[in-house]
Amino acid sequence: MRGTDTKRRIMTEALRLFARDGYEAVSVESIAAAVGIRAPSLYKHYRSKREIFDSILREMERRDMENAERFSLPTETKEDAPGTYEGVSPEAITAFCGQMFRYWTQDEFAAAFRRMLTVEQYRSEEMGALYHQYLGNGPLRYTADLLGSEEAALALYAPMHLLLGAADRADEPEEVCRMLVRYLEAWRRQYSAGVTPDGQTGREHDEVSAE
Repeated sequence: MRGTDTKRRIMTEALRLFARDGYEAVSVESIAAAVGIRAPSLYKHYRSKREIFDSILREMERRDMENAERFSLPTETKEDAPGTYEGVSPEAITAFCGQMFRYWTQDEFAAAFRRMLTVEQYRSEEMGALYHQYLGNGPLRYTADLLGSEEAALALYAPMHLLLGAADRADEPEEVCRMLVRYLEAWRRQYSAGVTPDGQTGREHDEVSAE
C-alpha cells in the first residue's frame, strides 16, 4: 500500500473500531491489526491514537464545509457572516436536510462517526460536546439561524434526529429515508404557506402572541 493509502486506511479502520468498541477500548495494536500492519509501522503515519482521532475530526470538518457549499448554505456562523443567512429558501434547506440524512446513515465514514459519538457522549465530556456539535444543539441552532425561528427549526430537525436512530435498526433503511423525504416536503409546504408549528397561520400566531 502507498503511504497515503495506508494513512487513510488507518483512519478509516480506527473509526470503525471506535464506533464498534468505544474509543477507550481500542488500542493502537488493534488498529494496526485491522489494517494488516504492525504497530511500529502505524507509528510511521500517526504518533498516537489521539493523533488518529484528530485526523478523523479534521476529515469531518472538511466534509461539513463541502456539504454546506454544495447547497450554497453558510459555512460560517451567523455572528461572523450574518448576510449569508438571509434569503435562504425553504427548498434549499429541506434539500440539504434530506441529503444530510442520507449522508449520516449511508456514508460509511459519517455513519461510523455518528455511532461513535452516540455511544461515547456519556463517557467523555469532549465526546458529548462533539455529539451536540454535529448531531444535537449544533444543527438545531444552525437551522434556527437559517429560518429565524427556533420553533420552525425544532419542527424540522426533531423528526430528522429521531429517524437517524430508526434507520440504524430498520429492516429497510431506505424506507426510513423515504419517510423523511415525505415529512420534509410536508414541512416545506406548511412553512411556505406561513403555518407555524402549532398549526396557526403566521397572522393568527402574531395575533395570539400580541395578546
